[in-house]
Amino acid sequence: MTTVEDVSGTRELAGKRALVTGGSRGIGAAVVRQLLDAGAEVLTTARSATSTVPEGATFVEADVRTRAGAEALAAAAREVLGGVDVLVHNAGGAQPYKGASAIPDEEWQNALDLNFLASVRLDSLLTPGMRERRSGAVVHVSSAAVPTVAPPFLHYVAAKAALESYSRGLASELAPFGIRVNTVSPGRTATPGGEATREQWARLDSGPGQDNTSPPLGRDGRPDDIAHAVLFLMSDRASWLTGSNVVVDGGEFPRG
Repeated sequence: MTTVEDVSGTRELAGKRALVTGGSRGIGAAVVRQLLDAGAEVLTTARSATSTVPEGATFVEADVRTRAGAEALAAAAREVLGGVDVLVHNAGGAQPYKGASAIPDEEWQNALDLNFLASVRLDSLLTPGMRERRSGAVVHVSSAAVPTVAPPFLHYVAAKAALESYSRGLASELAPFGIRVNTVSPGRTATPGGEATREQWARLDSGPGQDNTSPPLGRDGRPDDIAHAVLFLMSDRASWLTGSNVVVDGGEFPRG
C-alpha cells in the first residue's frame, strides 16, 4: 500500500494528536492506519474491545451514542493525548426496516444518537481546545446515499442529512479560529459492517431500490479509498477547504 510518506516524502501529520471514533474495523481502521503512517498519535474507540484495532493506536472503549460516553471519551483524549488536533467522526450505521412506518421510535432515536448527535456532542467537548489553539481539523463521515434515500434506511439517511447540514454550519462558525470542518460521504464500501447490512436488506425482500450492480468505476470501494480522502482533509494540502462534502462513491450516486 502506498503510504503518505511515499507520496509526499514526509510524515505530514507528525506531532498531531488524532481521535477517530469507530476505528476498530472497516473504514475507521483504515483511517487510523493512514493517520499513524502520517506520523499522528492516534486514539480510537468502539463500543467493545476488539483485536482488530490497528497496532500503534491507543484504544478506549466508549459508547458515543450517549452524552456520558462522549464526555468519558473526551476526558480520555485529554488524558492520553493532552488534547486533540484532528477529530474524525466515523462511528455510524443502522439496520434496515421495511419502510418508514416499520421503523420504531427507539431506532429513530438510536440512528440520531449514533449518526448525528454523537458528532455534535463530541465536537462541543473537543473543539473549544482547538479554538484556544486556533487550529484544528474535523471530518464527519456521512453517506453518499443522502440525496437518493432507500426507504429501509430512511432513519439512517435522515440522520446523515442532518449531519451534513450541521457540518456546514459548524464550518462557518469555526473558520475564524483556524479550524476546518468537512464531510466525507462514502458510497458502497467493502467492509464487514457494510456486508452484514446488505445481507439484512436482502432478507427483507425490499424490492425496487435495492441495486446490487457495481458503481460506474466497476468495483465497490475499499476502506483505504475513503481513508485517503479523510487524510487529505486532515492535512495542510486541504488548508483552504472547509464546509465541503467530498463524495467518494465510484460514481454510484451522481450529483446533479
